[in-house]
Amino acid sequence: MPAAPPPLTRLIAPRTALASCVRAFLVRDTTGCAPLPPVQRLNRFPAAPMCSIIWTVAGDVEAAAPGLSLRDVRMPTALFGGPRSYPLVSYNPGPVHSFVVMLYPAALHALTRVSMDALLDQFRPLDALFDADWLALSDAVLAAPDDAVRVGLVEDFLAPRWALARKGSDVSAGAVQDWVRRLGVQAASTGLASSARNIERRIKAWAGQPMRTLRRMRRAEQLFLDERGAILQGTASWSDVAASGGYADQAHFCRETREITGLSPTELARAIRDDESYWIYRVWS
Repeated sequence: MPAAPPPLTRLIAPRTALASCVRAFLVRDTTGCAPLPPVQRLNRFPAAPMCSIIWTVAGDVEAAAPGLSLRDVRMPTALFGGPRSYPLVSYNPGPVHSFVVMLYPAALHALTRVSMDALLDQFRPLDALFDADWLALSDAVLAAPDDAVRVGLVEDFLAPRWALARKGSDVSAGAVQDWVRRLGVQAASTGLASSARNIERRIKAWAGQPMRTLRRMRRAEQLFLDERGAILQGTASWSDVAASGGYADQAHFCRETREITGLSPTELARAIRDDESYWIYRVWS
């Protein structure tokens, strides 16, 4: 009998016209693989500046750590997650198929006018935040026959709305580091009141977190991508990595890594290689 395939994990880039709105689509499907032991059915996520809409196409997802503001640990099949200031964990009691769209928070604010600072570290059912058009999209995503159709549905829904939202505004961006930089420029140039306090208030309304935090997350992600080969192979020199990332010293780098991921750099590198619950780090690299 042939061996069961491993869990399916995919990171899908959006179409070019949506690159400044959608960071990526993410698919996690364990329904066709051999049953995973409970410890491997955990999902460990870092702190992140992005917002997400999470659809559970099959199976269940439960809260497994603080930070999920739901009355019940069982998550609804369609869920919105705001920017996260600390790492968190969810759990699948059995096989699961999840489909996720990750959105730049400033883009979602431009689309919905929802203030992102009120959604920091929050998870909400979609019907608590979005109008009937978004809810109809959600129903279509859940009913779609496969993930390729789901990607198309979301892109076709967002494309005209994003084109309209971008008119007359400076919200275009590509990579996460460009988004953070341009966010600061836009906040400083919007309106007549451009004091430091007003600029920071705009940034928090658009992104949910202060510029200092966004820059820290940007630097950590870019450094992880730049050094992923050495990190995954276990050959990274943390002092050299810290220096290349512009950290004050290795201790500074280690402290910020733990704040974002919950682990030291050495622990994180080992977990990425050996622990299935850190799948998000592997697919992101």
